[in-house]
Amino acid sequence: MSRLVVVSNRVGPLKDTGKAGGLAVALVDVLQEMGGLWFGWTGTTSDEGSFGPLQTEAVDTVTLAQIDMTQADYDDFYAGYANRTLWPVLHYRLDLADFSRRYEEGYRRVNERFATRLRPMLKADDVIWVQDYHFFNFAAELRAMGVTNKIAFFLHIPFPAPEILAGLPNADQLVRRMLAYDLIGFQTSRDAENFRRFVVSEIGGKDKGNGVVSAGGREVLVRGYPIGIDAAGFAKLATTPDARRHTARIEKLVGGRPQIIGVDRIDYSKGLPERFRAFERLLEDYPENRGGVSLMQVAPPSRSELDAYAEIRRELEELTGHINGRFADLDWTPIRFMARSFTRRALAGIYRASRVGLVTPLRDGMNLVAKEYVAAQRAEDPGVLVLSRFAGAAEGMPEALIVNPHSTEGVAAALQTALTMPLEERRDRWQAMFDRICAQDASAWAREILRDLDAYSK
Repeated sequence: MSRLVVVSNRVGPLKDTGKAGGLAVALVDVLQEMGGLWFGWTGTTSDEGSFGPLQTEAVDTVTLAQIDMTQADYDDFYAGYANRTLWPVLHYRLDLADFSRRYEEGYRRVNERFATRLRPMLKADDVIWVQDYHFFNFAAELRAMGVTNKIAFFLHIPFPAPEILAGLPNADQLVRRMLAYDLIGFQTSRDAENFRRFVVSEIGGKDKGNGVVSAGGREVLVRGYPIGIDAAGFAKLATTPDARRHTARIEKLVGGRPQIIGVDRIDYSKGLPERFRAFERLLEDYPENRGGVSLMQVAPPSRSELDAYAEIRRELEELTGHINGRFADLDWTPIRFMARSFTRRALAGIYRASRVGLVTPLRDGMNLVAKEYVAAQRAEDPGVLVLSRFAGAAEGMPEALIVNPHSTEGVAAALQTALTMPLEERRDRWQAMFDRICAQDASAWAREILRDLDAYSK
């Protein structure tokens, strides 16, 4: 039986810490079943960087293998090209991208160094599965070293239309290097189609149908594979003691009044300022909600070293003060903004206590919060999901109230619909979504990709 080798920027954990997300759960399940190696960055920098000692940990049939980066590699590869160049471009924000040649060179350097460290650990029949935008070049580096193993890639964030990606200097070279993979997976069929269109229109390749593209002597399977969560497991989290405590705290706090919940990292792709303005419009256009409906926004900081993120946090704090100053009453605070994180058990309890889940990114690969919110609901009295059309989750959750996050009036109207929706309709919408996320869970996602890789690359 083939061994699975997973490559990702960060590794693990193999054990449930209460904070592991859907990706970690899915990868751990399939790694333990197949036996495997999980390779990536330690999360720390050192003088030796990737040339330093390999840090390994074996747990049953799975080995974690990690290496450091130098500070220069971190600055150029991770903070630089990955997060200052690729992240904004792939989220349709060319205006925020830093097109530094030094960053691009650092990205290629780290991909090559990491591939060099992985190469001696590979076995002839290993199946290699590379994760996310940090490692677009990884397969090309391995192929240059003579690796002929089956290699799959999955992108967890959006892949933009060719007209957007073409704004990235050397985008054609990046896509050509991606064709060293045997299978390239995206969150949605739209993202997969964007990639195939780029291959045809920008590098002269051919779309051969059934998801296959060819260029430069390579044929690659390119499809959408929407990632899932462990829906049944997350539903159980909502009934754990910790979750129940958080549910009870919220219910005591709101005193029977409806709460809207948002959970997002502070990031310009998440549309948080637009969300706050839409909530303000809800209170303006539907004044019966004043003194009753509140918005809780959980927003852990991310990439705080980048100016754009610090500016968003300041804007959110200013909007919170403005809206609360305008509408608050003695016993009611319209917005509770918390720039901190919670465990998954705590979040399950918070979701369960919230009448509306508000998930309105301006652009998102999937957004698993939408699925977690649905999984956490009480079947007898579920809440309503309001979901951006630009989240990958919208492709598979048509029963949500789908909105344009740029329209404050439209989001406010959808919130009003959610708050006043009859119980029977809420149950019908929730049941359809819950059944689907249970069937299309994280394990099914991983196994489908590996089945297709095996079938296509024989």
